[in-house]
Amino acid sequence: MPESRRREKSTYTPPPRASRDLEPNPAWWAPTFSTLLVLGLLWIVVYYVSQTAYPIPSVGSWNLVIGFAIMLSGFIMAMRWR
Repeated sequence: MPESRRREKSTYTPPPRASRDLEPNPAWWAPTFSTLLVLGLLWIVVYYVSQTAYPIPSVGSWNLVIGFAIMLSGFIMAMRWR
């Protein structure tokens, strides 16, 4: 019985990665997100230690939101760090 011919299978090559994924962050990236994390923490600590009188007395409890927003922006930057 004759044998059938086999097809030549090409080797799978994944598509090339986007060049943007491989670029390192600028030199200011790590100090900036570290500073934002510490600044947000200090904002909240000052708010509690001063018994809600500082950092901005006119906004009241929104000082907590401001402090957490600063820390969140630092955390988001930290997740994008390469």
